[in-house]
Amino acid sequence: MKIFHTLARSLLVGAAFGGSKGIVAAFATPSNNQPKITKTSHADVTSTPICSYFELQIPTTMEGPPSQRISVEDLTPTIKSILMDSGMKNGSVNVISRHTTTALTINERESRLAQDMEKYFLELAPPDERSSADTAQEGTRYFHNDIDKRPDSAEEAQRCRENGWDIDDPDELQKWRDQEPINAHSHLLSMLLGSSETIPVVDGTLVIGQWQSILMVDLDGPRTRTVGIQLIGYK
Repeated sequence: MKIFHTLARSLLVGAAFGGSKGIVAAFATPSNNQPKITKTSHADVTSTPICSYFELQIPTTMEGPPSQRISVEDLTPTIKSILMDSGMKNGSVNVISRHTTTALTINERESRLAQDMEKYFLELAPPDERSSADTAQEGTRYFHNDIDKRPDSAEEAQRCRENGWDIDDPDELQKWRDQEPINAHSHLLSMLLGSSETIPVVDGTLVIGQWQSILMVDLDGPRTRTVGIQLIGYK
């Protein structure tokens, strides 16, 4: 994994903590089963503020065009390493996917569960019958995968131009269409899972459960992928 670091301008983050009574009232339960609220740590306003951004590049080990393969990458060790090196004690870590066919989620990192995830996702949104995926399902077709009808509007055509494709040239238009993957189901699954996660940091530690990991799910691999990581808080 390759990490690119950019130090942003320092940002002062103010924190105000109210009493617990209002919080308990907002989540009222029977008197014999009141939620327990514990304030473990807070930033001192004299602490040094920090706002840093990193890019984590996850290379693929395979060559060739994407084949809609689903894989799970555990980002937790790398994020913990970045956090430790930053010296941030309290704040939050924001993680965002930089792609429309990857997703982020917090769950258990276990190999057989990863297989269950893939099976479940493919049942939710099976690949188009025109896809190169081994799991392409006969009779399944998505509008997004009608590549010969795209771009479908002047706005979409302009977006192609802004991304370096001279689609006014018929040959260039065909090249653009040829490189477009049949991956509508990957986009749909990414929308369901979400593209970002925010994790609190208390006393220099990520506030996640014992079995929780920060996972990137690639829904259209294999490809080299990029994840943005921002730390905001106090040293």
